[in-house]
Amino acid sequence: MIILGIDTSCDDTGVGLVQDGRVLAHRVASQTGLHQSYGGVVPELASREHTRVIDRLTEAVLAEAGLSAKDLDAVAATQGPGLVGPLLVGLSYAKGLALALDRPFFGVHHLEAHLAAARTEDLRPPYLALLASGGHTHLFDVPEEGRYLLLGATRDDAAGEAFDKAARMLGLGYPGGPALARLAEKGDPKKVPFTLPLKGQRGYDFSFSGLKTAFKRFLDQGYAPEDLAASFQETVVESLVRTIERAARDLGRDQVVVAGGVAANRRLRERLSGSGLEVFVPPLALATDNGVMVALAAWQRIRRGVPPSPFDLEARPYLPLDRVSHAEGVE
Repeated sequence: MIILGIDTSCDDTGVGLVQDGRVLAHRVASQTGLHQSYGGVVPELASREHTRVIDRLTEAVLAEAGLSAKDLDAVAATQGPGLVGPLLVGLSYAKGLALALDRPFFGVHHLEAHLAAARTEDLRPPYLALLASGGHTHLFDVPEEGRYLLLGATRDDAAGEAFDKAARMLGLGYPGGPALARLAEKGDPKKVPFTLPLKGQRGYDFSFSGLKTAFKRFLDQGYAPEDLAASFQETVVESLVRTIERAARDLGRDQVVVAGGVAANRRLRERLSGSGLEVFVPPLALATDNGVMVALAAWQRIRRGVPPSPFDLEARPYLPLDRVSHAEGVE
């Protein structure tokens, strides 16, 4: 089964092809340069750029795989969460293509797609899933296929958002997370005395806004940028990993999936590798938003008997993952 997946949830246009779980081809058109001068994503500009490139990317992916549109067995796109304008571009394009080809269409949850990019045949429920990006930091228990129980989430900033804001204070530009991680490699992670947030909590929530405030204070005190970056990254990573480890002990889980853009952070991967848990992370090329993960999520739905989505499915900017039905697909 050959599935085309499209993601336009934010500022990257991702188109990917998957055949029975195997990646055939994928392309991502980044809009970083377009939004850089604004310090963040401008939804209207993002929507226009998605519209401009989506057809060209689809044609390029099909050509790379040596296929035509008629070879597709299904078409999938991100339904939500995300920015409503960009979501509508990909969702409308995928519906139109599926209708023209008389193929089934699947509206996919963005976070479920990120999880799909990290899945392997060795992963079986129950397991934990951390979804960490610029817009999300959520920890789920997955007791069975397609069922997601929210254990905890950030009370304020997402982990990726905290990285970006700290990078902006250092003048590293947008997006700042990768730049901050590179700078951190030159610094001492124990130099700056950040306090681990929510250290004594019994639950599994996260909080990063206090770290952001402390970062500004330490910056004003004259700490070296590389030491600030290294210590800040270490504290964020430690907060994520300790919460995962506590949830794993409490629930008796020994496997964890880590997905979303923050899953590309090298220090997070290193720290998790020493946690005693079996860790599943996506390939670096699929850690950030892309179309392959959407196609993989659709393929996994098809395998467990979830029916196609109706063509009147609407974009959902706000769509909690724990409201996804494992029997009926996205609500």
